[in-house]
Amino acid sequence: MPDHVRAVLDRPDAPKREAENAERTDRIRNRAKQASADAMELKRMLVDDSDAWWKTPQNVEKGGREVTKENPLTVLVTGGGLAGLVVASACHSKGMKVALFEQASSYAPYGGPIQIQSNALRAIQQINPKIYEELVAAGTTTADRVSGLKIGYRKGNKLAGIYDAGDWLVRFDTIGPALEAGLPATVVVDRPVIQQILVKYGFPENTVRIKSRLQTYEDLGNGRGIVATLEDGTKAYADVLVGADGVWSQVRKELHGLGEGAGGFAASGAAGGAIDDAEARKLARETVRIAAKADRRYSGFTCYAALAPHRASNIEDVSYQILLGEKKYFVSTDGGGERQQWFALIREPAGGVDPEPTPEDPTPKLTRLRKEFAALGSGGDADGNEWDPFALELINASSEDDIKRRDLYDGAPLLTTLDPQRLISPWAKGPVALCGDACHPMMPNLGQGGCQATEDGFRLGEELATVQHTRDIPWVLGAYSRKRVIRTSIIQGFAQLGSDLLVDFDLMMTIPLLGPFFLTMTQLSMPWVLRFLYTPTF
Repeated sequence: MPDHVRAVLDRPDAPKREAENAERTDRIRNRAKQASADAMELKRMLVDDSDAWWKTPQNVEKGGREVTKENPLTVLVTGGGLAGLVVASACHSKGMKVALFEQASSYAPYGGPIQIQSNALRAIQQINPKIYEELVAAGTTTADRVSGLKIGYRKGNKLAGIYDAGDWLVRFDTIGPALEAGLPATVVVDRPVIQQILVKYGFPENTVRIKSRLQTYEDLGNGRGIVATLEDGTKAYADVLVGADGVWSQVRKELHGLGEGAGGFAASGAAGGAIDDAEARKLARETVRIAAKADRRYSGFTCYAALAPHRASNIEDVSYQILLGEKKYFVSTDGGGERQQWFALIREPAGGVDPEPTPEDPTPKLTRLRKEFAALGSGGDADGNEWDPFALELINASSEDDIKRRDLYDGAPLLTTLDPQRLISPWAKGPVALCGDACHPMMPNLGQGGCQATEDGFRLGEELATVQHTRDIPWVLGAYSRKRVIRTSIIQGFAQLGSDLLVDFDLMMTIPLLGPFFLTMTQLSMPWVLRFLYTPTF
């Protein structure tokens, strides 16, 4: 561990990580299982909506109405993932009436633990201190150990004649910037637990309505709000509509006039991913078609992911690392409860699928991954690269059924558009706004996708709380858009650039002068990048 990081950890205000032991492991794992089971059973989800406030037309006269404590602002949120849940919590905390429509049939468990970094924790702390306390209590501190980029493989002797498998290229100080700014240190929490906490403490029971996919909406104009139409024909009325419905957002499709086929159907997984291999195969083909119409960019990588129930060999020293390789890289992070969340990103065309299991090969995903990340002394992968054995350690600790696959898509920052209206207010038009992946999908290498969605939710709640008359809503949503778009565009650009550089990592590191230049620039810029990520201006 670098001396300056160790010095920070020795400070009295530095977080103290609870030691991993059998009792804590059982507690973390059992809570995640229970949260998943509760979500599948639809606990606290709306079943009978006959008396729901949003079913009644508002009958607001032309010109709008005043917003008062007795007659508060009403907000419809589409999308029940992290972004939507945070928006709903933020708006409820400011006294608004909120309804949240989730298109999936249930909160089926998908996705492992996610990092809630310092900037997102600060936003949650200001939205609802109880939610913040529960998340920190449920989480595992990851900022107290080394994070960074490592050489993942070797080819022949040493890469570029300098580096060997397992050598650190760059180590990140993720705790120093947070403590210096008075921010909480990053924790990792299971996704179902995050959802459970937000649903329990963020807003009243029966706020979330499942099986509710938005089909279209109409801006009634003149401060009279919107009417949303769901696929089952249900009408919903409110002053504001927030599209937090993910990378294939139906609200974004309508808002930006993208045409038919640009909106995608949610998978059954709570994070928008396939819950089983059959669904993954279907989505792989469907997503290629949708992406072309939805103006989304294929990153160049397909991603295998799993949560391995395994105490990692480096658990006391490393919390997050990226093993860099030729046309692929391997990411791992401590998931708490003696588990490791890992991602294997492999460069290949979009739309690929794995073979179905056969008696000869009952585990085709594991078979491929063991070849792609063949360890030192095994002869290497197809390109002759021998990998750091840590990648195979986690792959072998995972079961075939637990490994999920999906292609990774992001999008150009909306700030870069040449559309005048979108330049003025990229995420909003009239009483409608976008949030989270609907407006800034980004690659996962910075761990900021959910964190920026959380910042969006906080800012949206703050801005809407200033509305005193419904005719002011378009201006307020425009202000939200303008305040958020620059920061998220920069972070989205960082994530895209990092991913693009990783694609050509092997080439860069083996060209004289270019490799050392790339490494030096990364080392010099990383402290500034981390401070920008972790220290928001609120």
